[in-house]
Amino acid sequence: MEHIYTFPDGRQVLTLGQGTWNMGDSGATRVEELKALRAGIDLGLNVIDTAEMYGSGRSELLVGEAIEGRRNQVFLISKVLPSNASRQGTREACERSLKRLGTDYLDLYLLHWQGRYPFEETIEAMLDLQQAGKIRQWGVSNMDVEEIKKFFALPGGDTCAANEVLYNLTRRGIEYDLLPWCRKHKIPVIAYSPVEQGRLLSHPVLTEIAHRYSATPTQVALAWVLRNPGVIAIPKAATVKHVQENFKSLFLQLTDDDLAELDCTFPKPRKKKMLEML
Repeated sequence: MEHIYTFPDGRQVLTLGQGTWNMGDSGATRVEELKALRAGIDLGLNVIDTAEMYGSGRSELLVGEAIEGRRNQVFLISKVLPSNASRQGTREACERSLKRLGTDYLDLYLLHWQGRYPFEETIEAMLDLQQAGKIRQWGVSNMDVEEIKKFFALPGGDTCAANEVLYNLTRRGIEYDLLPWCRKHKIPVIAYSPVEQGRLLSHPVLTEIAHRYSATPTQVALAWVLRNPGVIAIPKAATVKHVQENFKSLFLQLTDDDLAELDCTFPKPRKKKMLEML
């Protein structure tokens, strides 16, 4: 299976990327985290996701160091906090993120979640930044169907290029309505915490399926997320070994029987659920 997604602007990315939540917070782990991010780039995991909120900018500083001299190999995502998401505030937040990241543009800039500012202001700011060449594309995060529909209905809102949400075997609510809606409108879903921050990894069913393939539970959980067209998974990996383990999930093809077993253990949603967040 070819794990490639093509954005509206023609940019292609591998559907397995690198998340950076809680990275950059400790000097003791910084060197290993830098090695991990660079190892991911070497393997072609070109999506790197960060945010101004992560470590109050420390994650962006780490990413900036990791991609130095390799900016053209990376599809870089960052996010604006809702408290900064006015028209002027979004532009200023973007400039601060660009400075920390050591780059003059973002491939994708997201509103982290809905806040007090009207969507109209945030959209106007995103379009301003796009026009100025500061961002290539923009999108949203933690937006359920009703919220993203409101975005789409506003002037310029239909240029929204992604929605980043919580999605894994234990958090399948988006499959009921949000995932189909995003597919219909050709908006990729970026799945954060695809292994539920590691809490899935001791589950006996994942362990059993992993054993069949001489794989790991992490690889099974990621292969399950990656089975979906139009879904990009961004697991965090703070060590080179973990990055390499994640990468191998791209080559694990789960069978219909495997998927049925996982459906039995982690049932599909049968009704609308509120969008979950971490």
